[in-house]
Amino acid sequence: MASYPELKLCIGGEWRSRPGAPVLNPFDDSVLGQVPHATRQDMDDALEAAAQGHRAWSRTAPGRRAEIMRRAAAILRDRAGDIAHSITLEQGKPVGQAKVEVMRACDMIEWDAEEGRRAYGRVIPAEPGMRHIVLREPIGVVAGFAPWNFPISSPMRKVAGALAAGCAIIIKASEETPAGAFHLTEAFLEAGLPKGALNLLFGEPDAISSYLIPHPTVRLVTFTGSIPVGKHLATLAGQHMKPAIMELGGHAPVIVCGDADPAKAAATSVMGKSRNAGQVCVSPTRFFVDDAVYDRFTEAFAEGAQAVRIGSGLDEATQMGPLANRRRVEAMERLVADATGRGARLLAGGERLGNRGNLFPLTVLADVPEDAAAMQEEPFGPLALIHRTRTLEEAIGKANALPFGLAAYAFTRSTGNAEALMAGVECGNLSINHLTASFPETPFGGVKDSGYGREGGTEGLSCYTVTKNVSHLIEA
Repeated sequence: MASYPELKLCIGGEWRSRPGAPVLNPFDDSVLGQVPHATRQDMDDALEAAAQGHRAWSRTAPGRRAEIMRRAAAILRDRAGDIAHSITLEQGKPVGQAKVEVMRACDMIEWDAEEGRRAYGRVIPAEPGMRHIVLREPIGVVAGFAPWNFPISSPMRKVAGALAAGCAIIIKASEETPAGAFHLTEAFLEAGLPKGALNLLFGEPDAISSYLIPHPTVRLVTFTGSIPVGKHLATLAGQHMKPAIMELGGHAPVIVCGDADPAKAAATSVMGKSRNAGQVCVSPTRFFVDDAVYDRFTEAFAEGAQAVRIGSGLDEATQMGPLANRRRVEAMERLVADATGRGARLLAGGERLGNRGNLFPLTVLADVPEDAAAMQEEPFGPLALIHRTRTLEEAIGKANALPFGLAAYAFTRSTGNAEALMAGVECGNLSINHLTASFPETPFGGVKDSGYGREGGTEGLSCYTVTKNVSHLIEA
């Protein structure tokens, strides 16, 4: 198995070493390597390289762009085992989940590559001698900012969308989990991407975003992360009239209807909640369970949570790895203490495991009062909150009560309930009888404070293009 990579910046197709900060293994706090931090000169060079790269890439035929992107995906698939190993070391998730993430990133590349060949314009009927032509053109250089929870698939969402549309991109990846973005950049360069079409930066987040976003070279901002940071970056982009894609936090409700199978819904929920240790913006978190199945669902959920095996992500028997950083452990401890102090029943987990690393078990709280902090703010960790409801209307109302609107889930065997859920739940992504919020071919994004714009699907590619209307009066 390959060792953790020697990390570097990539600017204009060239790799650069810089001083930086340590990358820590969240399982045992060991130092894996050093992540370089970009200087102001590095950012200036990246902007210049991206401008040049955009001129070359935007003029490359869509079929040729798709060919290079598919080649990059093939390279990543061949290296999936080594890349997954790196991701597990730096982020903690089980290596099997890390490999699934790599494969999912490859699926994104391949979908976007082919969709880029279908970025059609149109001809609008006009009177004789006049032609109206609508063109979809690459918007320009993109500045992308990716989080730490999905080290390769999150930056890949942005890279694949931008490149498929014909845009160059500067991706600022997480300094806490940098290996995924390093590997994806390496693959695209080996696949033949023009120099400057993809540039990779690491460093102090505010310093990089505050410099790149206002710069006239940048034409689009795309960010995945917390709501407070997203609002700050959206404000900065707005001040400079830059369009933005904001994929922000969530606090996903799960509505379990009275006609659902409580054991099956609970088993699915345990798997979904433990994925990536709950460090997912679409993680199922607020469970609104009909009174008819509440006790059976709650009991089954608690039993399932207690059986989840916690440990090193490199152990193939591990089902849930450590939290990615100490901040998340402290947040879980605070939220559990607050909820139990307000009367919630602790049914599973609740305390950090050991005194080294960031192991924290899947934690289930029942009868959680609505004024508990965990019911109001996104936990972003392995915390499941169960609340009893008596009607579907009540459950939908509680699901919609917060300013979040990214993902929502439901379990029901009734088409009538499904129709009511589709019409009533305020979210960008609703999944019924399963807990997968997005696929490469479907649009992904939120409403309300969870953001705007879309990644994935046809709608996602549209965000990276601008519409130009050409009216041509043909002279005789």
